[in-house]
Amino acid sequence: MQILGIIPARYASTRFPAKALADIGGKSMIRRVYEQALKAEKLHKVIIATDDQRIMDHVRDFGGEAVMTSTEHQSGTDRCFEALTKTEGKFDYVINIQGDEPFINPDPINNLANELDGQTQLATLVKVIDQEDLLFNVNVPKAVLNTRNEVMYFSRQTIPYLRNHEKEEWLQHHRFYKHIGIYAYRSDILESLTQLPVSSLEKAEALEQLRWLENGYAIRAVVTSDDSHGVDTPEDLDKVSRKFL
Repeated sequence: MQILGIIPARYASTRFPAKALADIGGKSMIRRVYEQALKAEKLHKVIIATDDQRIMDHVRDFGGEAVMTSTEHQSGTDRCFEALTKTEGKFDYVINIQGDEPFINPDPINNLANELDGQTQLATLVKVIDQEDLLFNVNVPKAVLNTRNEVMYFSRQTIPYLRNHEKEEWLQHHRFYKHIGIYAYRSDILESLTQLPVSSLEKAEALEQLRWLENGYAIRAVVTSDDSHGVDTPEDLDKVSRKFL
């Protein structure tokens, strides 16, 4: 399987403008993500998909590879498809790597890639929740899996509801999963996803991946022990810098 890693990188951000270019210990955020992704040996190529010439110029300055994409895209999925069409070579799968995780571990990327067998339509990462504050945090999407390790549903709410137990005991009686937003798409599936209209479940939860489930696509879940350390605000940047530098 030929696998392309794509890192979407927008310049505009409501909570943290120009965060892709933010300095982290002498390197920009996007450079750190790119260099970490290059360590994932299962990826045959890694590119950055941006919508801004400043990011494009910066990537070229440090020797990275980038493609320019539209400013009109509503999601990273749409940006990934345009980037795929502009990248030389034929790829069976695309892995969408978040552009705001400067210290991403390449191992989970490799683990996700190992599940891409030509039959898998979509795949994503999940992690067992072991903290009560995460379990009931509506900003942490959860995933419910079936016996084939496919995602049945994503929700910001804590599901399933354990009717016969007090909430402080839920972690003792059921395995809950946090969704980690790295996606793998079979290339033909990626194209079809970009043609789907926004769905009712997606609108309700503000989770794009529900559009795919609602339209009948299968999403394989790969369990990882690694957590995500995304940067949404300057305060997040301070936290991850203190943790990893």
